Amino acid sequence: MKDLDDIPAVMKQLGENARKAAAELAFASPDRKHAALIGAADAVWKNRDDIIAANAEDLVFGENKGLSKAMMDRLMLDETRIRGIFDGLRTVADQRDPVGDVIAQWDMPSGLNIRRVRTPLGVVGVIYESRPNVTADAGALCLKSGNAVILRGGSESFHSSTAIHQCLATGLKQAGLPEAAIQLVPTRDRAAVQEMLTMTDHIDVIVPRGGKGLVGLVQREARVPVFAHLEGICHIYVGATADPAMAVEIILNAKTRRTGICGAMECLLIDWRFYTQHGALLTDALVKAGVEVRGDKELAKLDGVIPAQADDYGREFLDMICAAKLVDGVDEAIDHIRTYGSNHTDAIVTEDQKAADYFFERLDSAILMHNASTQFADGGEFGMGAEIGIATGKMHARGPVGAEQLTSFKYLVEGKGAVRS
Repeated sequence: MKDLDDIPAVMKQLGENARKAAAELAFASPDRKHAALIGAADAVWKNRDDIIAANAEDLVFGENKGLSKAMMDRLMLDETRIRGIFDGLRTVADQRDPVGDVIAQWDMPSGLNIRRVRTPLGVVGVIYESRPNVTADAGALCLKSGNAVILRGGSESFHSSTAIHQCLATGLKQAGLPEAAIQLVPTRDRAAVQEMLTMTDHIDVIVPRGGKGLVGLVQREARVPVFAHLEGICHIYVGATADPAMAVEIILNAKTRRTGICGAMECLLIDWRFYTQHGALLTDALVKAGVEVRGDKELAKLDGVIPAQADDYGREFLDMICAAKLVDGVDEAIDHIRTYGSNHTDAIVTEDQKAADYFFERLDSAILMHNASTQFADGGEFGMGAEIGIATGKMHARGPVGAEQLTSFKYLVEGKGAVRS
């Protein structure tokens, strides 16, 4: 690696290495990729004490940097979370390899047989904050889909990400695949991020994972295509016929399980007819759980609820804070979500299947849920083993971005001496 003071040269070298690795990964056998991921998983578990020790250094750095409790929670690794990394790597390893899948096939009168088959994107750049587990998730999914990846972890997770990356490199080496298939930017210098955003000759797509500041920067300044979501402003609408016990359990999980993730509920919409029947049931449960509920009009009169300000709607709190509003039916709920949502994840709690179908039909969020917590907005929970991020765009990948979404396609055309008249 070149002198780390020369960031453009460092990033150019990473890019050139990634391009070479991507060319080899494009035809690597599923067995070799599987072996690399199993080897990486075993290395993670074998070296878990070293990873936890590296994470301890990052936690000290994070405290000194003044990270919020939610960000510190994202950063922290313990044996349980490392077990999750281990399990995720093995799950991705055991999934079907998407490369070479025939998406469609047809014959033409000219005698041509045409196949549309999945092919890797090439080189993926991932820029992320806090969560060191993204190192493993992104590395695994890119490898599974035949892509090389350049990882730029947050400065606060530098030591943890380095320790996990070493395990991924071990798996690649054992399987006889190029170690440059998964590279970690070896510096905290923010200039590396700026370089990645303009590396059009070396990177095919950028995936930012982090807060609004990071994602906004990437979307504004990237010359490379981007898979991303800006914010996770997730709503849950509790309809008139919702089961009260179910509604309480879902909203408590959606808000309080982990407040710092993009799938956390940020706004609760309560149908007036539900409120008329059950009163302050939902807001009481949230307040009792320690959530600061900011409600409008009638809700603001309830015990423990404070009056909402205009900017509380359409806001990603990432904390034990929740906006709440009474709405008159599913159409008003849909209108509110269209106005204030971020097309990430929105849910309806109802026993009325027609209302749920209507909600699904008329909203265009990347993920829509019925009678389920928005905290399930996660690639692992979707059976993908992991995710490289959540995307809310419409041009390619949407929702949890797994191995299949990290592919494009090409056409394979065969004939028997066919010529065009």
